Amino acid sequence: MTYLFISDLHLSPDHHRLIRGFLALLKEYQNKNTQLYILGDWFNAWIGDDYTAPWLDEIVNALQAFAAAGNQVYFQVGNRDFALGQKFLNHFNGILLPDVYTLDIDHKKFRLEHGDALCTDDIAYQRFRKVIRNPILLGFLKRTPLSFRQKLANGFRKKSSETKQMKSYDIMDVNTQAVESVIAPVDYLIHGHTHRPDIQHVLNKQRIVLGDWRADSAWVLEINPLENNQLDFKQWTY
Repeated sequence: MTYLFISDLHLSPDHHRLIRGFLALLKEYQNKNTQLYILGDWFNAWIGDDYTAPWLDEIVNALQAFAAAGNQVYFQVGNRDFALGQKFLNHFNGILLPDVYTLDIDHKKFRLEHGDALCTDDIAYQRFRKVIRNPILLGFLKRTPLSFRQKLANGFRKKSSETKQMKSYDIMDVNTQAVESVIAPVDYLIHGHTHRPDIQHVLNKQRIVLGDWRADSAWVLEINPLENNQLDFKQWTY
């Protein structure tokens, strides 16, 4: 069994190289009895499970072949694709995980999350997150026309880009106390979001920060229990 963790792919029809990279990753691990965990921001924006497009069909077809080979895909939503639900994942027997999930691998506890909830110093973002992730609001948005949701997503991306330019580097990173609080009861914390790949020691535990995907490389974390829980955190090129 191979456990594979990735995040922050930001797939979209505007970035064909990222799509090619993800398809290459599926092919690379298709015959390795893989449990693939995607920890948010799989897509650059997600306007609803009723969205269809040729570029997305290609991804779904590859995921179906991946699942047919005996592999499993798990997904946690991120700040860009929080509207993605089980309906989409059903196309390839994927499983939607809660925002925080504890995974046991050979008696070690791994806490999985996207990571944006740990950026508590960014008060404005945390307020926005609380509002936009409200189930009632999400339910309402999912019933609006796709064209409206597309304009809304474009507006969110533009506003996010403008806001980031005005915020300091530290504010957009995780809060130390928040990390210590969540890592205390587990052995490992794995998250993405910050685009700052690293392995850090916190309270004698390991915090592993997954990186974002680039045009020719991606950060992936591979764990093989049969090899004494060996952690292979690497920049995978394609």
